[in-house]
Amino acid sequence: MKTQKAAKAYAKAIFELCREHEISIATELTILTEFINKSDALENVLFLDLFTVEEKLAVLDGLYSKVQFKKETKNFLAFLLQEGRIGLLPLIYKSVTVLEDDSMGFLKGTVEGVEDSISTDMKNQIKAILAKRLGLSPELEYKKNSRITAGYRATVQDLQIDATIDSQLESLKQSFNKK
Repeated sequence: MKTQKAAKAYAKAIFELCREHEISIATELTILTEFINKSDALENVLFLDLFTVEEKLAVLDGLYSKVQFKKETKNFLAFLLQEGRIGLLPLIYKSVTVLEDDSMGFLKGTVEGVEDSISTDMKNQIKAILAKRLGLSPELEYKKNSRITAGYRATVQDLQIDATIDSQLESLKQSFNKK
């Protein structure tokens, strides 16, 4: 929980700084994340404690020769390395992406259910409920989840609406246990 709060604080700070300078930090972190995902060696160097901060910074400098990052991004990554907080980068990236989407008026979410697909009517009903709760209309992606017995679970940012049989049975079970 503390790591998520810290990641959100870092994300908000770097997002605001970059927004002032008209820089898309989400784009730059996406590029970095793609490099990390393609290279186990890069991932190991950045995230394992086997390497010194200086070695990690040298590896990033090599990456900067291939891809031009803004100085704000470079300084932010150096700060995370020096503070021993680079492990928060995946959470920071996720939070920055959400902040950028919000600033542009985009809101993304996921609907999970047991079926292969969801009907347009059901998707629109879920979207309307979420829009009423959030004040914005989210773009929803459907994912099949074989662990759901029946019903749907919608997740948008930190909000989750769980209208599955499984969650209703769990609530019933807990209410019996309280008595």
